[in-house]
Amino acid sequence: MKITRSLVTDLSYEVIGAAIAVHKEIGPGLLESVYHECLKSELEDRGLNFKSELIIPVIYKGRNLDAKLRCDLLIEELVVVELKSVESVLPVHSAQLITYLKLLQKPKGILINFNCSNIIKEGQKTYVTDVFRSLRD
Repeated sequence: MKITRSLVTDLSYEVIGAAIAVHKEIGPGLLESVYHECLKSELEDRGLNFKSELIIPVIYKGRNLDAKLRCDLLIEELVVVELKSVESVLPVHSAQLITYLKLLQKPKGILINFNCSNIIKEGQKTYVTDVFRSLRD
């Protein structure tokens, strides 16, 4: 399978659609762990491959450190998903996802906050990396 911008974009739309389905079904106000489990179920139903709670390697001065960094979901080895259920998304949440993207060298990341009234308008933000920009359309 050739990785293209459109493939990664289509995949991210599918992930956001799955998050919307979860949000419509159970609404806002629950713990992040509940949304995580529901989203995993929805992704399985859609036939998407993913890793959950993926340990992110941190290499410092040539040493692999046990930094205990974990991304919530890695979809099809291409899209990093960070889940939140917070009153408001803070810059540190975006920085966390951007760091994960950099360390994993993945093209796209999605920050999803389920504690909102509308996932599309206020509950998700997408980030792309130089890896994405280097892909063909």
